[in-house]
Amino acid sequence: MRFSPEHKKEHNSSSPDSGSGRGHPDGDFHNRDPLRSHEYEDEQLIVPSHTTERRLMTKIDLRLLPCLSILYFFAFLDRTNIANAIIFGLREDLGIAPGSTQYNTALTIFFVPYILFEIPSNIILKKLKPHVWLSICMFFFGLVTVCQGLVRNYSGLLATRFFLGLAETGMFPGCFYLIGMWYKRAEAQKRYSFFFSSTSLAGAFGGLLASAIGKMDGLRGYHGWRWIFILEGTLTCVTAILFWFLLPDFPEDARWLKEDERAYVKARLEVDQGKSGLDRAITFKDVVNVFKDYKIIVGGFMYFGLIVPAYGYAYFAPSIIRTYGYSPIQTQLHSVPPWATAFGFSMLVAWASDRMRHRFLFTLVPIAIGIAGFAILLTGTRNLDLRYAALFLVTSGVYSAMPVIVCWFNLNIGGHHRRSVGSAWQIGFGNIGGIIATFAFLQRDAPLYKPGFAICIGFICLSAASCTVYFISVWGQNKQRAKSIDMGLTDYERTELGDEAVTYRYQL
Repeated sequence: MRFSPEHKKEHNSSSPDSGSGRGHPDGDFHNRDPLRSHEYEDEQLIVPSHTTERRLMTKIDLRLLPCLSILYFFAFLDRTNIANAIIFGLREDLGIAPGSTQYNTALTIFFVPYILFEIPSNIILKKLKPHVWLSICMFFFGLVTVCQGLVRNYSGLLATRFFLGLAETGMFPGCFYLIGMWYKRAEAQKRYSFFFSSTSLAGAFGGLLASAIGKMDGLRGYHGWRWIFILEGTLTCVTAILFWFLLPDFPEDARWLKEDERAYVKARLEVDQGKSGLDRAITFKDVVNVFKDYKIIVGGFMYFGLIVPAYGYAYFAPSIIRTYGYSPIQTQLHSVPPWATAFGFSMLVAWASDRMRHRFLFTLVPIAIGIAGFAILLTGTRNLDLRYAALFLVTSGVYSAMPVIVCWFNLNIGGHHRRSVGSAWQIGFGNIGGIIATFAFLQRDAPLYKPGFAICIGFICLSAASCTVYFISVWGQNKQRAKSIDMGLTDYERTELGDEAVTYRYQL
């Protein structure tokens, strides 16, 4: 790989990606893009002679995305399979009183360590490398899931749910952070959505698996709900051991790429996002400086507003569907189609968003679909077919908007230290909504659950408002920076400033 810089004194604010490269999936790797940093706009990136950009990105996709998607698939499965277990007698076996909020409390305690340790987890991930930290976390949340299937009382359930949250704390922000360090902003959404859609697949697969495992009820003296935890947790632990050897690290450390391929991947990301500063440790001052940017706070509320309906559905969908008069096995099977539909729709949204190189409208449209679904449920209609159809709108809307929001926010943060803190903040703060979600659907509100559906609509509207504020903010800063003069910042200064540099352009 080599560069052919043409040093110019004046920079065109709408022209990153200059020159002509080869092998780009869209035909011309160096089409001018107003979102790109001015610092690199005049450099020509040449793909290593033994490959093309398309082949290289496919190689990265096949190594990175399956591993991260499977990892988060198990994380989401292990945190939400309690919703399937409750249908198979967990409540009765552990002495959870009918009509009480004990089950809701057990769901809530998961989020306490999950929220508190998001930022420290991303800092540890950067120090230990992703394949080490994420594999360790995965093994331990699998082990805790097995223990969850062996508890004998309600106190044991609370303890295992707490440690499950602690073990899973690094999964989601760590994976999103890692993906953002491999892909350009204009090509990242379909990768983010494919990864995030593992939650939809986990929901669908969880229902199918639970319906099969439920038939093991009584085997070796264990009820079906115990086997759900034991088998799924064991499979997670085995996969974690394999991922120690398979999970990729950052581009700079990827020994499975040739040296010139690593250099090219790093350079193309610098063209898009500026230098990352991987080699510099994150300090407490870095954390404080990140939170001086009000857009970081807004990004947290964008995600926070969708977490309530997302977890509300994930934790209570089987209970909601059970009120439609199905048996336990039929309930699990009927929970599958809405999740499967959400996967397909989210990938369609991601493809269109990357194609148009735009994010904002692709948050609002799915949010509107989600609101429509909850509005139907809130009416309290007795038409069971219509109520079931509304679940498709809920999952398709909520679970399509979430990956767009996280991708949009994360890839608008420049540099390792700012992105590490910012991504962890968004996920950590957002998951406070999980606590609210666990108390949104109370057993006493069955079968219509009107308070829960009303709460979900309110928080989705909060997310839509936050997305609008964020869009106006980054659009305004792009316009302001287009009129600013580049004062000749050094490479070090640009790296330290990240997306706060005057040469940086946010994606809309």
